[in-house]
Amino acid sequence: MCQHNHHQYTKSAASCNTEDHKKWNRRSFLQALGLVGGGSMMLANTSLSVSKPSPLSAALSQSENDNILVIVRLQGGNDGFNTIIPVYDYDIYANARPLIRIPPSEFINLERDQFAMPKPMNKLESVWGEGQMKVVHGVGYEDSSLSHFTGSDIWAHTNLVEEERSGFMGRYFQEIYPDYIFNPPPSPPSIQIGSIGNLIFRGPENDFSFAVSNPRRLEQIIENERFYNTSELGDCTYEDRLRHLREVTNTTFTYAETISAAYERSTDFGGYLDDSMGRQFNIISRLIKGNLGTKVFLVTLGGFDTHNDQIRRHQGLLNSFSEGISNFYKDLAAAGWDDKVLTMTISEFGRRFRENGSLGTDHGTAAPIMFFGTGLNGSGFVGEHPDLSNLSRGGNVYNTTDFRQVYATVMKDWLCIDQSTVGRALLGAEFESLDLGFNCSGTNPNIPNDGEGLTHIVTYSDSQTYINIFNPQTTHVDIALYNVVGQKVATLRNEMLLEGQYVINVKEAAQTRLSTGPYVYQIQTGNGNYSKSIIIS
Repeated sequence: MCQHNHHQYTKSAASCNTEDHKKWNRRSFLQALGLVGGGSMMLANTSLSVSKPSPLSAALSQSENDNILVIVRLQGGNDGFNTIIPVYDYDIYANARPLIRIPPSEFINLERDQFAMPKPMNKLESVWGEGQMKVVHGVGYEDSSLSHFTGSDIWAHTNLVEEERSGFMGRYFQEIYPDYIFNPPPSPPSIQIGSIGNLIFRGPENDFSFAVSNPRRLEQIIENERFYNTSELGDCTYEDRLRHLREVTNTTFTYAETISAAYERSTDFGGYLDDSMGRQFNIISRLIKGNLGTKVFLVTLGGFDTHNDQIRRHQGLLNSFSEGISNFYKDLAAAGWDDKVLTMTISEFGRRFRENGSLGTDHGTAAPIMFFGTGLNGSGFVGEHPDLSNLSRGGNVYNTTDFRQVYATVMKDWLCIDQSTVGRALLGAEFESLDLGFNCSGTNPNIPNDGEGLTHIVTYSDSQTYINIFNPQTTHVDIALYNVVGQKVATLRNEMLLEGQYVINVKEAAQTRLSTGPYVYQIQTGNGNYSKSIIIS
């Protein structure tokens, strides 16, 4: 018999049948109800989605950097040729686009007059001049899909071979936050504004995002809703299901309170246009300045499917985008955050090189990706521009940079995620980093540096987990192992280490039985603290 009866349900509904309980899968039950993502709500006329890290990550965050990534999705397929104009090959460009080309009188010249932006992007002229803008040429992938839906999905899930229903950031979050639904932490690692349903944050088991709009309305949700008690519930099938439904709902309320509190801890900077881009950047800025702790944001600017009337439509969008970026970094600089926030653009594809018969362009392939932020350490161009004289049978350029290489660079060198984890998030693909002007040397121990600081990486072999350490000088080292709820389970080392390389077998060093699953280790030295998530198999 169940320990607690609920009169609105029959006795059989609450039956504690052991075999039925064994067969029930919590995740599949929540997925069937559409609740694995954690719920949905509204926030300031703008859609917002949220995902959270584990408490363990928060507890061991001393050694993590404060870097934040903002992804701006230019939805519809941005025309890269009229965004970053190939001045060096202007004759070929102008002949392909006699009616929609950007004339030289409308140029904002970049890098020795090799490339230019159109005048509606004039707010980015000072951003470029201050060394806060880089452009990666020809980003795409082979045999590019010209479908909005398929193209968007591929840019999110990175699988060029077959359909995939998890995104690259979702797979990363799934690996480091495996207990996301049932052990919700206090601070969200990713927030998605204005683009509900994107695959980027969907993991193999959990969807790491839900919708919100208006920080003011979050306060109403907090005031009007209540947290549900779960301690009174027993262990039977029905009550176990009810417990987890209540946990998911409680997570939604926790998110609302956390986001609203961060928003209210900051103030508006002013100067943003009252349009979609301006409102989204203003919300992000307030959450960053309010120390929400979120690592990845995604915002969306729609309307880039410019099959007709492109000049007017496209330049209006570029003006909105440029105004938003310019004001965003002025806002961040005033609060001392500009060097910690990197912004990058993505789009499901570029546009065809030649104009069509409707004063527009059709679906294309490769396009530039733009980066912004003080952390770039200078403006410039990265990679090789596509050959405008070498087009496919469909009239498209060939990509010169794989978009997954861009992702890998940002994950490894900005978010400071170790290379093996990045490889798994990108479905086994490995890429060398692009030179975007930043790296984790000296700021994150996962990347080998010049020998001035301790470095460490994790390797796996024959069902064993190893921590590989290079110690550049004699120092006292305390290495502790924590489980997914933040409890210390073992001390792996607590001693003076001489200069040199060390390999620690985690299972052997723990001297206690370790269950299969995720853990985090923390290394404390006189020069700083370091931590990383690992898997025990």
